[in-house]
Amino acid sequence: TPGERGRTAFALDIRGYGDSDRPPEMNEPPEENGPPVRADLAASDAADALEFVRERFDTVHLVGVSWGTNVCGRLIERDAPPIASLVQCAPVYRTSYDVEDGLAALGLDPDLDAYYHQDRETVEDRQGEDANDALFEAIWRTQVESNQGVDEDTYIAQTGALADFADCCADDPPYDAANIDVPTLVVRGTDDAISWRADATALYDELVTTADYLELAGEDHYLMHGERRGALYDAVNCFHDRA
Repeated sequence: TPGERGRTAFALDIRGYGDSDRPPEMNEPPEENGPPVRADLAASDAADALEFVRERFDTVHLVGVSWGTNVCGRLIERDAPPIASLVQCAPVYRTSYDVEDGLAALGLDPDLDAYYHQDRETVEDRQGEDANDALFEAIWRTQVESNQGVDEDTYIAQTGALADFADCCADDPPYDAANIDVPTLVVRGTDDAISWRADATALYDELVTTADYLELAGEDHYLMHGERRGALYDAVNCFHDRA
């Protein structure tokens, strides 16, 4: 972990997630508003957190995971913050899968409301045969005991990330990788059904500054929790050392 390597790590709950405040749209019926927190607004939250960290540490590395890659990409393109490097883990950038099919799997209409509910049974059914029950339980408890929790079997999530992914699938991502001007590591798992290899390598090819690319065999979209998470942490740590 970063702490074991002499680094301090900060993890941000973007508004609407975890223990951060819910946007006001999440206190109204979902159909009354569209997606409330898109990448640009989330990047403003990340910028505030980055300013807090920069006041305390001289060298800062930024790590984005999944939708967080959209948020970090947008932040760097828009604000050009003084960071040492960027990691784009499990990125979705200009992929071409069918958004409607993906939303249907979540029980959602392509015309997104402000938020949606997820119940435990539905989420458990998506875990697959090799799921780690203890890990699922720990993540589930964290989710429902946070500000996203409705009750012990239900949480809510805002739809901004899904809307941004839909834009990525329409070749209109929240940022242009050609405008990323810091050393960047692109990393994904070979079994990731959300972050596709063709998309991740296209992102890598568009980066104009020093960039590295890595795949971890057998890992999916949640490789930070997977069996080879230690290999991921080692790779990111070595990249930070080089950057």
